[in-house]
Amino acid sequence: MDAEYWDERYQSRQRLFSGNPNGVLVDEVSGLTPGRALDIGCGEGGDALWLARRGWRVTAVDISRIALDRAAAAGADVAGRVDWILGDLTSGPPPAGPFDLVSAQYFPLPRREGHAGLRGLLDAVAPGGTLLFVGHDLAGLPADMDPDPRSFYQPSEVASLLDDSWSVEVGETRPRPPGGHHTHDTVLRARLTTRRAPGGR
Repeated sequence: MDAEYWDERYQSRQRLFSGNPNGVLVDEVSGLTPGRALDIGCGEGGDALWLARRGWRVTAVDISRIALDRAAAAGADVAGRVDWILGDLTSGPPPAGPFDLVSAQYFPLPRREGHAGLRGLLDAVAPGGTLLFVGHDLAGLPADMDPDPRSFYQPSEVASLLDDSWSVEVGETRPRPPGGHHTHDTVLRARLTTRRAPGGR
């Protein structure tokens, strides 16, 4: 699932995704005061543009240049509120924070020894800020999926790695609208309540 893989996927269709924001993002973020947001794996920009149009200053990162170009073209009305960044967050740190919101919607973050990639995302959250980490529920998925979604961090696992500087506000599985092959999402929304040393659990 490198840059070549994602570029080929985006090239295969005029638009890979709907362009609408993810429903969990809308549900969980609508009540937050806009500030600085980091959108992990932004794709064609549906989430980033929704945030920017509601007053957020967004840093949107994706591994695919094709996706970023499409996102920028769709967001001409908020061009000054979104920075589109080409980057591979599975192998490098996120852009410098801190951010009031770090959103990872169905982002395939592979497990690493020492949890370096995950800790980079946690360290990007500002004190008082929110981490929103969302995945597809793995229950009932075929065992032979490639890539295997079980090799990536799941929201419940992320929650178990948070220390007492975090307050878990939402940790649940909820149904998705009908029509897709995934029927449920798992959702983690956590708030960083106190400042901690970078990289600390």
